[in-house]
Amino acid sequence: MIDVQNLADDRDVPLNKVGVKGVRYPVTVLDRAAGVQHTVGVVDLYADLPRHFKGTHMSRFIEAFQRHRKDLSMPRFLEMLEEIRTDLEADAAFGVLSFPYFVERPAPASGLESAMSYECRYEGEVREGRRDFFVSVAVPVQTVCPCSKAISERGAHNQRGVVKIEVKLGPFFWIEELISIAEAAASSPVFSLLKRDDEKLVTERAYDNPKFVEDLVRDVYIGIRSLDRFPWFSVEAENFESIHNHSAFAYAEYGSRQGASR
Repeated sequence: MIDVQNLADDRDVPLNKVGVKGVRYPVTVLDRAAGVQHTVGVVDLYADLPRHFKGTHMSRFIEAFQRHRKDLSMPRFLEMLEEIRTDLEADAAFGVLSFPYFVERPAPASGLESAMSYECRYEGEVREGRRDFFVSVAVPVQTVCPCSKAISERGAHNQRGVVKIEVKLGPFFWIEELISIAEAAASSPVFSLLKRDDEKLVTERAYDNPKFVEDLVRDVYIGIRSLDRFPWFSVEAENFESIHNHSAFAYAEYGSRQGASR
């Protein structure tokens, strides 16, 4: 059968990225407690297209992902992109995988366990002699406002927020390590299941540990920097304010995102 994608194109316009976007697929990732975890990912896969090709072979992106979906550890994700790049005779291949990652968490007083969900993202790019890989995780937390506590005669306003950590791959690490740093820096973690004794303890601990959004980002930054594993990382926090019709936000980064990789 005729291969239309391989026909010549005379418009002299190379394309930076072509591929598939928004593919929802069952995937398997590493889990520190259980070994592996089965979840559902949404993946975008692309390669560049030289000016002389009319189109790319879209099915080959799915074929590559199907081969690797049961072992999507961080190094294997880059191996998959290298296969795509080689198979399509491209200069570069790119991939983004987003997925919910679940961690069993005991409530602080009752000890009852429930699953907490954290949104994770892999982003990779491979070229001849170069590989870049980034991992991010969004961690929901609670913060109590230090100013409100200092000026109010009764109580203090608090809010749920999200800490997003993104790191450039260095030595191997567990997603749970980043989650723990973010939760430890907040006024309190949040939980899926709390009984009354748990709720009392969480509320009182948070009240005794007030944090501005600026405090949160700085403390997470220090925690990640102390690991001494990542050539680049960023930390951002957004508090969904309970007494304002807007969010409070802070951001910091370390190193160069575009630094040399191998």
